[in-house]
Order: sequence, then structure tokens, then C-alpha cells
Amino acid sequence: MIKIESGNGRIPAMPELLAPAGTYEKLVTAVTYGADAVYLGGKRYSLREKAGNFTEEAMRDGVKYAHAHGAKVYVTVNIIAHNRDLAGLEEYLQSISEIGADGLIISDPGILACARRTVPELPIHLSTQANVTNHGAAAFWLGQGVRRLNLARELSLAEMKEIRAQVAGELEIFVHGALCISYSGRCMLSNYMTGRDANQGHCAHPCRFSYRLVEEKRPDEFFPVEEDERGTYIFNSKDLCLLEMLPQLVAAGVDSLKIEGRMKSIFYVGGVVRVYRAALDFLRGLPAEAWENPEAIRLPECFMAEILRTGTRGTTENFIRERPGSSEMIYTSSRAEQSFEPVAVILEPGNDLLVEMRNQLTVGEEVEYMSRGIEVVSVTVTGMRDEEGAVVKANPGNRIRLTTEPPLAAGETNGILRRRKITK
Repeated sequence: MIKIESGNGRIPAMPELLAPAGTYEKLVTAVTYGADAVYLGGKRYSLREKAGNFTEEAMRDGVKYAHAHGAKVYVTVNIIAHNRDLAGLEEYLQSISEIGADGLIISDPGILACARRTVPELPIHLSTQANVTNHGAAAFWLGQGVRRLNLARELSLAEMKEIRAQVAGELEIFVHGALCISYSGRCMLSNYMTGRDANQGHCAHPCRFSYRLVEEKRPDEFFPVEEDERGTYIFNSKDLCLLEMLPQLVAAGVDSLKIEGRMKSIFYVGGVVRVYRAALDFLRGLPAEAWENPEAIRLPECFMAEILRTGTRGTTENFIRERPGSSEMIYTSSRAEQSFEPVAVILEPGNDLLVEMRNQLTVGEEVEYMSRGIEVVSVTVTGMRDEEGAVVKANPGNRIRLTTEPPLAAGETNGILRRRKITK
């Protein structure tokens, strides 16, 4: 059933915007830029072991901060568990419940059963790694006490709509971020090549490696692996971006839009969240008659222009319209060249900004403030002093007082300053 905005005629309800929070700072950034909810991992049971993650104390602080700003927190307990992983699981789940988290993200049936038994008050969200690709599987998991299903990334919009028509549970989809080359991320390549098990949170990302071919009897002769002469990164998918599909996803009744990126920077998290937040707000403001034909709704061009300033590997819509082909891969390198880079994070707003530097900066440079909406404010740096008032150079990690022309009146605490990247 498609939910309708209360009091707004036939305008569909806007889905939750769910953002990654690999660290406390990223949680704050996501909430600052408009996330309705964040997902994070603790020190165990999380599929992003290298993301920084949260101690119990940090998780408690994160939940407190998010709730104070109207956002929810879901905790990933989404490894594919072995027997050894079950030791201490009940106590860990109880601690998450006591901290006040709003839900658990789970893929393993054994962990799910333990959660239903141990912390029945916590809603369970099924991870994409459970590979839900049809309405029969969706009904099965909902029958196991799952409240929300994160559908497999390999589904088309038509398949999502059919699942929506068949089940009443909450549906969540990934709309932005890195794609695994293997089905719904259940990959063994890292395990075979490096001994790091991706399904236990230790992925070495071998799909981003550059490969060459060697013939058994010629051990020192390497041959390039090429596909149509484009290069050697044969597993390296472009990043998912369903921004332009948002009207149809909203109309289809999706309950939550999830952004990938617990291991990415606050520049990425803030930049992507702000664009999707602004896009959802734009859609909410459309008249009811526009939703009679959601396929015809177009976002202003500035939305996609902004998202391209935060991406890492180019963009693909993956399976949403049709099966992807070779054009959805990036063959020339593991990443696409970036046009913008972070400069600083605002600690105290005002005419005399206190910022924490993330890159070197000199007087006279032009920087841009990424506002909470889609707007960007350009200013020129006219002065830099340390907190004691001495004129200084700005290096990463420094706390600096910045003056700008014009003064950055729009700046907010935890907002991000960026600049166009200088190509050498």
C-alpha cells in the first residue's frame, strides 16, 4: 500500500533518508545535513570492520546526539556468523537495546533468532546480504518477525513495485554508493586473495585492484587484461546513483532510501546526504497533480551537478531500469578524478569562523560553503589566525579563525567548506 502525506491530497509520503555513520563525526555530519536516520556498527558483528565503528560509550553518545536532533539510529549486526561469533551475542544485543538504538540490521538467521528471543523490543531490519529478490522471500522474512527489508541491489523498479504490491512490511533500498561486483555483496574474492573474509567485515576490496594475466609456463611474462581496450579494472563498478529515479521510487512506496559509505569521508557523507535531502524536500513541495505521472517529474539540473562533486567512481543506475553492461564499469583506474575537495569543518559559526582544517589553505583562495539545502555559498578567504590571534598558515588538523569576504553569515556548526580541486 502506498502511503499518502497527511492533508496533502494524493502526494505520496516521503521515505526516510538513511545515512552511513562510520564514526561519531560522520554521524554528526549526516544528521547536520538532513538524515532522518543513520546506521552504524559496533566493534563486533559489523560488515565494515575498518570503518572506525563505535565503542559502547561512543554508541551511547551517538544515539543521544541523533535522538536530540530528531534522527534514529540502527545498529548493524550483519556478519554471516560462525559458531564462534555466537559467544557473547546475547549480551551485545542487550547492550544495544539498553543504549536506546532504534533497530538492528541483520542478515544471518541465527543472529535474527537470537535477537527475537533476547531483545524482542528492537525492530529488525533485514540486510541486503539476505538477498531478497522476490515477494515470496519478502513474505518469508516478514513472517520471521522482520519489520523492514533491504531489497537486493539487483532488482529493477518493476520488481520492487511487485514486491511492494504483495507485502505490507517496510521496504528499503540502496540509492547511492559503492557497488559490490558480487551478488548483494556476498563475496569470497577477498577471502581467497588476502585471507580477509568480507562476510565477517574484513573486505580488502580486491574488486578495485588492477589485474594482469600470466601464463603458467611463462611466470615472468604479464599480459594486460583488457575489455574492448579500455583497461584492466575488470571488476570495478561505478557507484550507484538513483537520484534521478527518486520520483518513481517515492511513488512506488519505498519506505527508506539508504546511502552506502561508512568508510567514506565526512565530505562524501555530508555532500550526498544534503543533495538527497534537498531532492526529497523538492518532491514534497510539488503539487498533487504532478504525482499523477511520476515518470515525468524531473529534478532541477543542479541536483545532479552537486552529486557529481562528491562521487568517487562515476555513476550508474545499476539494475533499476535494465540490466547493466560494460558501460557501468570504470576501467581506467580504481577511482574517478574528483573536481572538488574538502577544506574545513565549521566548529563555531559567525563572522570570525572557527574551523578545523582538512586541507592546506592560503589567504586569497575561494572556498564554497555546502549549505544544508542545495545552495552553495562562495566566499574568498581574507585572513587566517590561530585561536590566540596570531597570523598562521592553515594545515590539516589545525583549528583556525577564518575571515571571509563576504562574511559567511549562512555558516552553521558542523557545516563543510570545500574548494575546486587544483589539477596538477
